[in-house]
Amino acid sequence: MPGGRLTQDDRRRIAAWLAEGLSHAEIGRRLSRPTSTITREVNRNRGPAGYQADQAQRATRQRARRRNTAPAPVAAPADPRADGRDPAAVGQVEQRLADALAQMGLPRMICRLLACLTTTDSGGMTSAELVRRLQVSPASISKAIGFLADQQLVRRERDGRRERYVVEDDMWYRASIASGYTNNLLAAAALDGAEILGPETPAGARLADTGRFLTLFTEDLLSRAEYWHGVVTGRGQGEAGQRPPRDGSADRPAGGGGP
Repeated sequence: MPGGRLTQDDRRRIAAWLAEGLSHAEIGRRLSRPTSTITREVNRNRGPAGYQADQAQRATRQRARRRNTAPAPVAAPADPRADGRDPAAVGQVEQRLADALAQMGLPRMICRLLACLTTTDSGGMTSAELVRRLQVSPASISKAIGFLADQQLVRRERDGRRERYVVEDDMWYRASIASGYTNNLLAAAALDGAEILGPETPAGARLADTGRFLTLFTEDLLSRAEYWHGVVTGRGQGEAGQRPPRDGSADRPAGGGGP
């Protein structure tokens, strides 16, 4: 990989690629730089939404002048999320998680916030901490938290006068259950639509097939989510390595899995 500092031309390319929605990992590959280098560059210069090449170049020069005139170098504070680990390595884990979440179709801001919370040992941060970490506005944090809370991926808790946002260890189980109930709503709407349009019509038949598929799929999803949650956490009746019945007869969560 090339040595030396990022040039102004490098920073202009970073700004252009961020505007195109490229990940830090992809930008690093294009510049033949470590992902951690791109992550630090972007995070210290207002984050992906506010990154500007000229401003980043000026800020870098100012930091260099301060280092040259300072009586003694002062070490930067350690990343509080690293907990004794290499902050660059923690940043790479966070970036990879965010990239994977983006591939699922989630907005980039939501991916970054969820990855940030997931890589903390405590599993929680306040809005102010997230603003400082991600270099975004409080409004951006609030909007992303609202979406994640609706999906059962994040919960709010009071920390004195502050609100703290926390990810649970079983957040994907909770999200799967929430997704299943959302599927039930769509299944019911499709089946009602089939009745109104007439099951003998092409549109009605399409909606009927959609409703039946979602109903059966969701019943299976909910029963297996409950089963494997018990296996993984050790709180269920299933034994590790034993698969749930294929006929969908595994215990379902309270409330049932059908519409």
